[in-house]
Amino acid sequence: MLYPSIDVLMNKLDSKYTLVTVAAKRAREMQELSDQQIAKPVSFKYVGKALEEINAGLLNYQRPEK
Repeated sequence: MLYPSIDVLMNKLDSKYTLVTVAAKRAREMQELSDQQIAKPVSFKYVGKALEEINAGLLNYQRPEK
């Protein structure tokens, strides 16, 4: 089962597309720089760690205004 759940994550961001984009970008960043903001993550994979950071409120995304 996915931790954190998709239902909880959808409360943090506005769409699934945004969720995937932010998590993937952060996962690539963690892989390149070897940094993480969560002290003891549940997940071993970078995408899982990025989702945990989103759930903890450490990552957010604001749409640019037109």
